Amino acid sequence: MAKIISIANQKGGVGKTTTAVNLAASLAVLEYKVLIVDADPQANATSGCGFDPKSIKTSLYECLVDGVKAADIIIETETPNLHILPAHLDLVGAEIELINHPNREKIMKWVLEELRADYDFILVDCSPSLGLITVNALTGSDSVLVPVQCEYFALEGLGKLLNTIKIVQNRLNKELEIEGILLTMYDRRLNLSNQVVHEVRRRFADSVFNTIIHRNTTLGESQSFRTPIILHDASSTGAVNYLNLAREVLQLNGLTQIDESDKILDLSNEQA
Repeated sequence: MAKIISIANQKGGVGKTTTAVNLAASLAVLEYKVLIVDADPQANATSGCGFDPKSIKTSLYECLVDGVKAADIIIETETPNLHILPAHLDLVGAEIELINHPNREKIMKWVLEELRADYDFILVDCSPSLGLITVNALTGSDSVLVPVQCEYFALEGLGKLLNTIKIVQNRLNKELEIEGILLTMYDRRLNLSNQVVHEVRRRFADSVFNTIIHRNTTLGESQSFRTPIILHDASSTGAVNYLNLAREVLQLNGLTQIDESDKILDLSNEQA
């Protein structure tokens, strides 16, 4: 039975889609069966897995609005064990069309439950908002992973997201947990990055992943090639970071053990 994890932060540009695609690919390389659900109308996760959103005829939108079976539109990616439930620009209209539905917050939950038995992990890439689609994702998830950029405004809006998570926990999904807060775009040469890491760890303690995603150019290159970093350059800093994150997620869920000596938390070559 799959663990369903939403990757969410209403602040844009913090690495949600990068994390969704590369964490999913890393888990798949470790021989776990993984599904990415692209719940962002920008469809960046869809393109990041090698598909042109303009060529997608049936997407998550049809699952939510028209009741199309998700299993019928899931696509296999070039990464073994990795599938995607794609998105299309039409998804932007789903919130309007669902607004009068009596169970509008639970529709995605029903979609995901039908898929749970087929995968080990289902990762939902949420849009940079706290709208109805994101609430749907949180309602249908077991946990939420929150990427936080190592920049000046890193904590801006994080409190609002955590409040939304509490509301969902109280009203819609009592089982929802925080999978972890992930620090992204870290550059050890900058005092600001180090200050943000210190502040986030001080405020949220054990909720913060040990793994930090370093800022590096190869991650951007892999996005332009529409392929996960681990297929683009498996020896790069980005690939090592996300493989470590995958192993940490597995450890948190009791699926593996990591020796302290094997943890690579700080690398000297951040730009590789």
